[in-house]
Amino acid sequence: MRTDGDSWDITTSVGSTALFVAAARALEAQKAEPLAVDSYAEVFCRAVGGQWAELLDDNEPDHQLKSEFGDYFVSFQGARTRYFDGYFRAAADAGVRQVVILAAGLDSRAYRLPWPDGTKIYELDQPQVLDFKREVMAAHGHKPTAERREIAVDLRDDWLKSLKDSGFDPSKPSAWIAEGLLMYLPATAQDQLFAGIDTLASSGSHVAIEESVPISAEEFTAAVEEERAAGGTQGPFFQLVYNEQHAPAAKWFAGHGWTAVATPLTGYLREVGRSLAAPDTEAGRMIANCSLVSAIKE
Repeated sequence: MRTDGDSWDITTSVGSTALFVAAARALEAQKAEPLAVDSYAEVFCRAVGGQWAELLDDNEPDHQLKSEFGDYFVSFQGARTRYFDGYFRAAADAGVRQVVILAAGLDSRAYRLPWPDGTKIYELDQPQVLDFKREVMAAHGHKPTAERREIAVDLRDDWLKSLKDSGFDPSKPSAWIAEGLLMYLPATAQDQLFAGIDTLASSGSHVAIEESVPISAEEFTAAVEEERAAGGTQGPFFQLVYNEQHAPAAKWFAGHGWTAVATPLTGYLREVGRSLAAPDTEAGRMIANCSLVSAIKE
């Protein structure tokens, strides 16, 4: 279970979830008609090796990402990547040249998106996670397509000061993303995150957020106990999340002077031509609980 001040690298605790998602993106890229292609996701998985490399070579048939749930999760990650890639392209087209990736994990957009000249990308995460990404990319000769600045900070700490100290200019428009993050923060930290974004974002700034509706306390407790009983054969998930939500993102930002739109994941998957899991399955419940939110500050 999570504790105050806990930390991790890319293969432990919350860090391992970034690796799980990267593997899903790599599997999506192997499809004949992928929703999004992140070629660096495979690079990260092979750098870690073991089951993550074997999975991409179809040598891990019992891995969760090879299950029925995994099939839908891979489509979910493909859709999520496509949505947020489009969000960033729109922000760049609108003239935004400051990008903030909160809990950057193995996000490779600083390397794979065609950023306009003058773009600065600030990646915030645990120091060991940032070290892993930088070292892997450098070892393979990959360079970012914009000026990339690492900020080793815990988002439960004073990340606003760290961001400004790294050169972020609050007087200029910015584009923010919180992808696969909120569930790993307690509700108070979610509120502080939203407030921090609002404080540093000037008029014309953009924000994009993935959020999930918490499940009931009874369901959550049962899921944690089931996961513990399984002995971690598929790795922890429910033991890492807080299952809390301070306020729906679209409602919060709309109440603070932003024009916000929430897109249910179910609707977006239909829009991009992917099938939905049955509503009474684990994958169906996961997808039904998720929304992709974007907003622009007036």
